[in-house]
This record gives sequence, C-alpha cells and structure tokens, in this order.
Amino acid sequence: MAILMDIMEVAIYSCLGIALMMFGNFLIDLIIPCSFPEEIKRGNKAVGFVSAGTNIGVGMLLKAAISSPASDAAKETLLSGLVGSILYFVIGILFFMVGYLVIRFFNKKYNLNDEVGCGNTAAGIMVAGIFIGLAIVISGVIA
Repeated sequence: MAILMDIMEVAIYSCLGIALMMFGNFLIDLIIPCSFPEEIKRGNKAVGFVSAGTNIGVGMLLKAAISSPASDAAKETLLSGLVGSILYFVIGILFFMVGYLVIRFFNKKYNLNDEVGCGNTAAGIMVAGIFIGLAIVISGVIA
C-alpha cells in the first residue's frame, strides 16, 4: 500500500513541477520582451537557454523543498508539502526576475533584452546561469 502512495506522490509532484515550470517560463517571458513560443519556433537558442535555466532552477527549488529535513521532521501532509513547494517556487521566480533585472540594470555595455531577443546564445547562457546559480543558493537555504 505504501508503494501506491509513493507513486501517487510522484505523479502529483511531477504534474506540479510541469505546471510550475510552464508558469515560470511565462513569468520570465514577461520581463524579457520577446515572445518565447515564437522565438523557440524561430530557433532562438538564447531563449531556449533562458527557458532551460528557468526549468532547471524551478526543478532544483522543488527538489529542495520536497527533500528538506524540516519537512521530514514535521511529518507534513501531502497538502502542506505542495503548499511549501509552491511557496518556494514563488520566492525563487521572484529572485530569478530580480536577478535578471539587476544584471540588466548594472550592465550598460549592451541591452540584455535585445541580445536574448536577437538570439545571442552567450546572453541566453548567461541568463540561464543567473537562474541556476540563484536556484543553488535558494535551495541551499531550504535544505
């Protein structure tokens, strides 16, 4: 019977992860003024890297929230685990957005929005690195 509960939790958290990754990309698309779906269709690798960084970052945050020792100690319910995961997602995405805007503000040598929108792969990798780096820091605090 425990295995069925484990399978159910895997399914629930996987569905939550997919939904939050999609929502995270939607939110990040709001601060980078180009349409992610259209740019992906055009083969814009920079946007692909930004999306990948968002997805990896969200996955890291969710993993940290799910496997946090605090959650084990509290013997939390599935519902409280899901709420905690969503809370850390919100915190993480907010910091992804703030991190992007801070880098964009202080970097005066080029316009990061334009570079990502034009398909500059280096800009996309840089933004993905910001998101993944922030996810590592935040997940370290969670765990």
